[in-house]
Amino acid sequence: MRFVIITRDEDLIAAAKQGLHPSDVLDIYEDWSYALDQCAGADLIFVDLLATLIKPHEIQGYEDFAEAKMAHREASSVPLVLIGAGDNYKLDFMVGWPNFLVGHLQRPVDYRQFRRASTWV
Repeated sequence: MRFVIITRDEDLIAAAKQGLHPSDVLDIYEDWSYALDQCAGADLIFVDLLATLIKPHEIQGYEDFAEAKMAHREASSVPLVLIGAGDNYKLDFMVGWPNFLVGHLQRPVDYRQFRRASTWV
């Protein structure tokens, strides 16, 4: 299986590496725009909501990511798991689209959530 994670969080990267099966491929990207272009053949995308934000606490960056993913030739068909910002992180508002996500992981995330999510595809 091939998984893509979009994050700048070293703890999330470590958890993903520990939680996914050793034979799985994990591609790690900080830039979501570049990551979408690399999604051909991926089985699942994990996106850290915080990595999509342009301005802290303003959801516009996540909206830009979501619209780009839905319109992307390759990435639009790859299932997506959102890694939330956490209970103490305040956003100006939150948005959602029907059938956009296959899962939502709440922080703190550890290897067990990645292991479980890898079975969703």
